[in-house]
Amino acid sequence: MDFKMPGKVYSAAMSPIATTHMLIATGSADVQVRLCDIASGAFTHTLSGHHDGIMSLEWSTSSEWILISGGFDGAIRFWDIRRAGCFLVLDQLRSQLGRRPPVLDTTMDNDQKKLGRSSSSKSYSVQQRTANRKKQSKALHKSLTMVRGHTQQKMHPGMSSSQNHKTAHYGAVTGLRTTTDGMHLLSSGSDSRLRLWDIDSGCNTLVNFEAMRLQTSKPLQLAVTDDPSLVFIPCMSSIKAYNTWSGTTFQTFRGHYDHVNCCYYNSQDQELYTGSNDRQILVWSPSTPALTEMEDDDKRQEGFAADEDNWSD
Repeated sequence: MDFKMPGKVYSAAMSPIATTHMLIATGSADVQVRLCDIASGAFTHTLSGHHDGIMSLEWSTSSEWILISGGFDGAIRFWDIRRAGCFLVLDQLRSQLGRRPPVLDTTMDNDQKKLGRSSSSKSYSVQQRTANRKKQSKALHKSLTMVRGHTQQKMHPGMSSSQNHKTAHYGAVTGLRTTTDGMHLLSSGSDSRLRLWDIDSGCNTLVNFEAMRLQTSKPLQLAVTDDPSLVFIPCMSSIKAYNTWSGTTFQTFRGHYDHVNCCYYNSQDQELYTGSNDRQILVWSPSTPALTEMEDDDKRQEGFAADEDNWSD
């Protein structure tokens, strides 16, 4: 099948868990995300919201209707393809430390106590929220007036855009990968940053991944283990494996002679596949322990001994 796109195509993605649709999400130099239906051979949806082209796409691993897009404008947007408009935009300034805390019984008890309050306390809380909203609207109006005035200065495109809309990276979002459980999202940017997001709260977990150098003009394909304890990311001509929760470098894989663009982790065989501009696809496997090799040698020798005959000369 052939789909005519309005510009250069940077990414295409299919849902790994979809059972009710056969859609391919495509991102191009156009500001719209286009969904192609394999069954009908036509475009079915267009998602508008980015201020520049779409560089990376990723489907949710917990819902077949949720699509995640990353653009040249530095924004990461969440879409429900059944509805118009995105329902979540990630903000790198909205953060929480570490993983999401578990739900405790004491928290549930407190919630039940809050539900049992009198109507007078409820009306008071409504009035308090209304007052807070008025204060926030006044502060927002004041900040917008300052931006529109002569005090606005020329800054980095990613930083200046953060005053007008939320950004996940100071630059283009080059890669997206959700964890298998659907609870976290990993994103890479042309600012050579890797970020871990809590999808439920939409917060930046502030995991400080050690120094890396990433390509800025091409989309990158990240990989993550099922745990998800390790994340693999192409770093120029090498691939780095980071601890997902601490950000420390676990291992660096070197073997390509040019920039690496993509990597894929096979959980069944515990193998990593990487593709590069040198036109090579390398397969990385965990090293075999020395004890296992010795056991294999012993089995081979036993096999040879069984094949020997008992004839005498």
